[in-house]
Amino acid sequence: MHEYSIAYDLYATARTAAHEHKATKVKKISVDVGKMAMVNPEQVIFLFDTIKEDDPLFRQAVLDCHEVTPETRCPCGYTGSEIYVCPRCGALPELVKGREIVVTNVEIEVGDES
Repeated sequence: MHEYSIAYDLYATARTAAHEHKATKVKKISVDVGKMAMVNPEQVIFLFDTIKEDDPLFRQAVLDCHEVTPETRCPCGYTGSEIYVCPRCGALPELVKGREIVVTNVEIEVGDES
């Protein structure tokens, strides 16, 4: 179940960013998940919610996954979303986008530094 390790990595990444910026609360973690990453975003969200339960910094944190559509290119010049066969020449196109899992934003709250 690689969804668990992904959920944990997302939690750890957000936790590191929160500590670096002296956050008092993590509100939202935005993540781009490529369709070709072979990950079930609903499972990742469920597991993330389980992992964060015991961390007061993440008590109200929400994991927001955005699906990224695959983009490909072929040496013949084709660019588009066909992932298996280039519609122009019949070759296997190169996947240039759509396999990634990337934290794009961590929304935090910081205390007053008076």
